[in-house]
Amino acid sequence: MLVFMEQKQFAVAIEQICEEKGISKEKVIETIEAALASAYKKDYGKKGQIIKVKFDEKTAGMEAFQIKIVAEEETEEKVEETETAKVKDKNNKKEKKEIKGPKNSELEIGEEEIKKRFNPEKNITVEEAKKYKKNPKIDDEIEISLPAHSDFGRIAAQTAKQVIIQKIREAEKEAVYSEYKGKEGEIISGTVQRIERENVFVDIGRTAGVLFSGEQIPGEQYRVGQRLKVYLMKVEEGARDAGLVFSRIHPDMIAKLFELEVPEIASGSVEIKFVAREPGSRAKIAVVSNEDGVDPIGSCVGQKGSRIQMITNELNGEKIDVIEWNDDPTKFIRNALSPAKISYLEIDEKKKVAAVYVDLDQFSLAIGKKGQNVRLAARLTGWKIDVMENKKEEKDDEENKESDEKENDE
Repeated sequence: MLVFMEQKQFAVAIEQICEEKGISKEKVIETIEAALASAYKKDYGKKGQIIKVKFDEKTAGMEAFQIKIVAEEETEEKVEETETAKVKDKNNKKEKKEIKGPKNSELEIGEEEIKKRFNPEKNITVEEAKKYKKNPKIDDEIEISLPAHSDFGRIAAQTAKQVIIQKIREAEKEAVYSEYKGKEGEIISGTVQRIERENVFVDIGRTAGVLFSGEQIPGEQYRVGQRLKVYLMKVEEGARDAGLVFSRIHPDMIAKLFELEVPEIASGSVEIKFVAREPGSRAKIAVVSNEDGVDPIGSCVGQKGSRIQMITNELNGEKIDVIEWNDDPTKFIRNALSPAKISYLEIDEKKKVAAVYVDLDQFSLAIGKKGQNVRLAARLTGWKIDVMENKKEEKDDEENKESDEKENDE
């Protein structure tokens, strides 16, 4: 039996659902009405009927209606025309795709006639509709009151319960999608809920999202209950749950973490131009000051490196080089290859290729471990960078040697 609670209890229950699930009261009422309509039809309705229920949250009562569409009642002549259309449709089924005539072709009229065939359970004539509405027109919806019932059988009650659960779940999913769709590209804090097949599910309060193994920082370990910052990469509509997909390796995650930690970036006085990253190992970010007197590198690093250390800790020890951006490619490439010192460089602006020359003692520093430094510099600047030993220095040494020998001979 479907038993109604007292009016006050029912109102409290509705408010509680709205608060817990984050959905509107109108949506909850709509869900209850759909469930009651389903239960009513199960016990007291007929096949083909369209049942609608209006629920009053103040009284916890309900009114049931049958919905009928105003249509012309079929005559014997129309029925015969419809049957003829069916035969034509069957005979011309293979040729149907090749028809390119006007929309009101004889075949299409026949199909439309079949679609609008009068059904006593769904349709009502214009004359009968006048009892319920003044001046009814074809295709108008007519509400016809049905006898009041408050007792439903076990099967109907179970059906109503399932409808409510399903509708509430759908409404909750829609609410979560609407809320988080606008937060794509933001940092969200959450707690590790569970780990399945190397995929980490992160609870962010109202819902949970997934951090796939391919979006995790290499070598990073996770445990249930661990607090974690994640980058909301995308929100997928139509997924089983809310469809939130997180990342810890996205380049923009570093930019967003700096925005949270550095007030000058949040205010716009310092701007992050580019980010190049090898997750879990090293990253380079190019920054520029938009305000006189503001040191972009100092702002990002913080006093005694406090700000950048917070970000490094969050990223499992990933080292971050902060360099100053410059619109002069020569200066920008020099900065990007830091901490190595560059002797000189030659650039081809058309091909965006830079030949960088360094002293022998700076060569390994410019290249970096397994070529990491020059690789990140190339990604950061968008230039192809070739690092070479300083030949100019050798040439100068040879010239000086020849000059000394010449002087000795004289």
